[in-house]
Amino acid sequence: MSEHSEHHIVSPWLYLGILTALLAGTGITVWAAYQNFGPFNIVIALLIATTKMTLVILFFMHGKYSPRRTQLVIISGFFWLAIMLGLTLTDYRTRHPEPSRVRNPPAIVIDRA
Repeated sequence: MSEHSEHHIVSPWLYLGILTALLAGTGITVWAAYQNFGPFNIVIALLIATTKMTLVILFFMHGKYSPRRTQLVIISGFFWLAIMLGLTLTDYRTRHPEPSRVRNPPAIVIDRA
């Protein structure tokens, strides 16, 4: 039997559990959006998104049950994602907040004459 002709049967209960976890992750994402974690807002948002992405890839896209070469491609993608997130967070950390334009609004002169 060839490597591609085998099919892994996944329990519907596992899919229901993963769906529940993804919905909980969406709820946590919404909750976190209304919280102020200071400089960690972006880090927490990316951690939640990466966790949800991992669940989708492993179970809904059958990455967990794929051949080794496919798993290598998936792991390479995660490695590349880690590099990009690391560079993004490094850039984010080094930026200085710009002064808000709303804080000091320009004076408005209304000529009523």
